[in-house]
Amino acid sequence: MAFSDFKNISEVQQRYNIKYKEIFFIEAQEIQPSENFVKDFEFYKENMDVFSSEASRSEVIISPMLREVYKKYHENYSFWIQKSISCDDILCGTPDYIFSGKSELGKTVLEKPIVIILEAKRNDFEQGWGQCLAELVASQKINDDAECTVYGIVTDGNLWQFGKLEKNCFFKNKENFTVDKLSLLYGALNYVVQAAEMTKKHNRPMSVSR
Repeated sequence: MAFSDFKNISEVQQRYNIKYKEIFFIEAQEIQPSENFVKDFEFYKENMDVFSSEASRSEVIISPMLREVYKKYHENYSFWIQKSISCDDILCGTPDYIFSGKSELGKTVLEKPIVIILEAKRNDFEQGWGQCLAELVASQKINDDAECTVYGIVTDGNLWQFGKLEKNCFFKNKENFTVDKLSLLYGALNYVVQAAEMTKKHNRPMSVSR
């Protein structure tokens, strides 16, 4: 079995006893990406059918957007494309994109995953979230810290949906974001990375002087 074998959120919930709630938790403010990114983005949207295939969505919309976000946080995080993760024979596979902590050993070593991003294949968000939630459960187990929130994003390039796993409860954000409101989407992505950083700091062990 693998992440992709989960067809919906319910299957993951029942196997791992996870509660489900829908709330507003993304506090997105409009943030403008770099001028060069916006120019390239508008050029491709105007001259290419960027939503015609999964490959075009990935290469022209999703991956450039995530790389643009990553530039702001590269000192503290690593960004992975098609990096396999595994914690057992069931929770294993290859998320499309991962933001993780930055390893002291260098860019070749995957540290603790904090944000998992999945492309909704054939625009199937139901299966996309089933797979993404399974990947979040795996990340939680790999991190060996149920107190540390892990975040998930499912997108078809145009529509972006957000969720998070806290302990044994999965929260899906009620508000979706689209590329038509680029600065708001970019703000939402930044919010998730910053929220993950705050979670990591909050759960960092305190040093004790003797």
